[in-house]
Amino acid sequence: MTDAIKKCSATETAACCCVDVGTVMDNSDCTATWSEWFSQRADADKKLQYLSDKARQIESEPCDINARFTEEAGGIKLDIDFTFSCQAETMIFQLGLR
Repeated sequence: MTDAIKKCSATETAACCCVDVGTVMDNSDCTATWSEWFSQRADADKKLQYLSDKARQIESEPCDINARFTEEAGGIKLDIDFTFSCQAETMIFQLGLR
């Protein structure tokens, strides 16, 4: 059993083969990005409000929400960056949208 653990590059415990959280989450990625096309600006505004409300429910400190609208002949593209104070909140937000 000890040999199997030594082959793993992550820090594990012999009892349960659990990986240390710091191996997976190191707070280097605190931004979640969303992009979507809409036929009307009103629909894009509704989506922005919906996603912003979701982010506000998760944040422990104010989430920086940066929304950009790009209008083209076929409609409007909404790009949003949600920057949370920690990577755990970013992951919770992303998983909550699935």
